[in-house]
Amino acid sequence: MALRTVDLFCGAGGSSVGARMAGAELVAAIDADTLAVATFKDNFPKSKVVAGRLDEGNGVALIGDVGKVDLLLASPECTNHSVARGAKALDPVSLRSGLFVLPFVEAWRPRFLVLENVSRMRRWDGWVEFLHEISIAGYRHSVVMLDAQHFGVPQARRRMFLLASRDLQPPSVIPTAIAKPLNAKTILDRKGTHQARAIHGRARPLAEATIERIQRGRRALSNAEDFIIVYYGSDAAGGWQPLNRPLRTLTTLDRFGLVSGVGRQTTLRMLQVPELRRAMGFPDDYMLDRGTRRDRIRLLGNAVCPPVMEAVVKALIETARAQDSSQRSSKPISAAA
Repeated sequence: MALRTVDLFCGAGGSSVGARMAGAELVAAIDADTLAVATFKDNFPKSKVVAGRLDEGNGVALIGDVGKVDLLLASPECTNHSVARGAKALDPVSLRSGLFVLPFVEAWRPRFLVLENVSRMRRWDGWVEFLHEISIAGYRHSVVMLDAQHFGVPQARRRMFLLASRDLQPPSVIPTAIAKPLNAKTILDRKGTHQARAIHGRARPLAEATIERIQRGRRALSNAEDFIIVYYGSDAAGGWQPLNRPLRTLTTLDRFGLVSGVGRQTTLRMLQVPELRRAMGFPDDYMLDRGTRRDRIRLLGNAVCPPVMEAVVKALIETARAQDSSQRSSKPISAAA
């Protein structure tokens, strides 16, 4: 029987898509973003999907009775744990959103819990409290750091996954069959599908920083290879990357541009939503039709890569099967009367 699953802080459904790929049945989900909820409903029309913000004073009542829950997924708000927040002031309610998962654990007692977030969540003052509370509730746990590029996703995206269970020790290693990461070139649509504009002779010239990124990339390549410039962030990479590596981490911002050609023939275009959807590992039948371009990129940047969650849920299922099988084989056989 498929694991009956509820997704907290579900966003546009990346975790749920991955869990479904592993064989789970999505029965309910909740998120505060109404556009994300509408997108989730498009992809899970038979699930109960609630638009609402979890906080200290609410919880299970927002979703209501959904019957038995085998697997609880949760991706608490990560902005206040992430370095991408910059100098913005901390939001204490958002920062504690991980603790809002606990009432669901206590009320539903799911066999499995999977919580996903940025790695810095473990530096949060409430992290020890969270682990203590799930331990008191009878859960054993493991914490793994997973990079999406190792799971067939053409993107370098490192995230923390906490796996917890009431009746077994969750795996500390998540298997992957990918021998070599996919590169950024695999997400690109055929040339000519999207309009590219020359970088020279524009009515509104490109910013100096953009030109510098293009020049650094061109100098580093020995021929007329296409490459990607990366906005919003300066680092040792120089604001660009070659196509023979996985895409750098996709965020909620429109930050990737494809550079083609040389000299006066050099063109630039931004990567498009279908390409970024591929970079997150969403299947081709995933519907992302609502909102503006900026909205859709935001939904993708906030999502969990489905193939990673698929691998996590499959690892839990296989661990449970192995344990159940071992327990059955170890039972003594009754002597005949």
